[in-house]
Amino acid sequence: MKLTELFRGEKPRLSFEVFPPKTDTTFESVRAATEEIAALKPSFVSVTYGAGGGTSKYTLSIAENIMKTHGVPTLAHLTCVSSTKETVRERIADIRAAGIENVMALRGDLPPETAGSAPARDYRHAIELVRELKETCPDLCIGGACYPEVHPESADSVQDIRFLKEKVDAGCDFLTTQMFFDNQLLYRFLYRIREAGITVPVIPGIMPITNAKQVDRALKLSGSFMPTRFKSLVDRFGNDPETMKQAGIIYATDQIIDLYANGIRNVHVYTMNKPDVAAKIMENLSAIIG
Repeated sequence: MKLTELFRGEKPRLSFEVFPPKTDTTFESVRAATEEIAALKPSFVSVTYGAGGGTSKYTLSIAENIMKTHGVPTLAHLTCVSSTKETVRERIADIRAAGIENVMALRGDLPPETAGSAPARDYRHAIELVRELKETCPDLCIGGACYPEVHPESADSVQDIRFLKEKVDAGCDFLTTQMFFDNQLLYRFLYRIREAGITVPVIPGIMPITNAKQVDRALKLSGSFMPTRFKSLVDRFGNDPETMKQAGIIYATDQIIDLYANGIRNVHVYTMNKPDVAAKIMENLSAIIG
């Protein structure tokens, strides 16, 4: 099923993101965790590609298993900056052969390079991958990433939204946001992009922070603004793992409820392959998402 068909519904929906194993030795444990998450019957499950494409060989295996074993639609991530056009075309062929209809088109993290010695690359930006997917596989449903707090490499929000509009015009059918911890940031972002003519569905991405160590990683990955309320939560409960886990799940649940209350129908949760966290959030929202 194409995700755009799901997004047309009026019912509040919840989806989850999982990541594939980094090594062969952890494959079975990761697959078991992703199956537990899929068994919760979210609206869909996205499967990441891994930094630099390092876990790409497992992405399709996990996504196909979720789809065939649990009947849950999947979204396979695909990054391009570390790949050749030949490699990307092979990945696309594999995705189509697996019967997966949804692809998240991402640039991926730039490898460390010194100025003046960077090698020539087939892809420099996600928009190039989006265009190729649209031209070669017009039947695929293509997602793209967006940043409510401005992409870290953009000069400002005006430039960021201009580039985002170009990416959507190139063929993105929907957008998923980077994590954020203050819903007002999302609401302001949605207003600005709608004013700019970006009308595709935007799926908010929520990260439950269940241990204090995740805070530094979240800041490093996204530069997310941490509201005072959230900082107080971490300061108060961060040294007690079980208490911090409960508080983090409640904070994420509260964010999701607020999003639903303000007309957002689809929310995506970065579960970090933690079935217990995914299950608790779904339990907290059971009456709302039915």
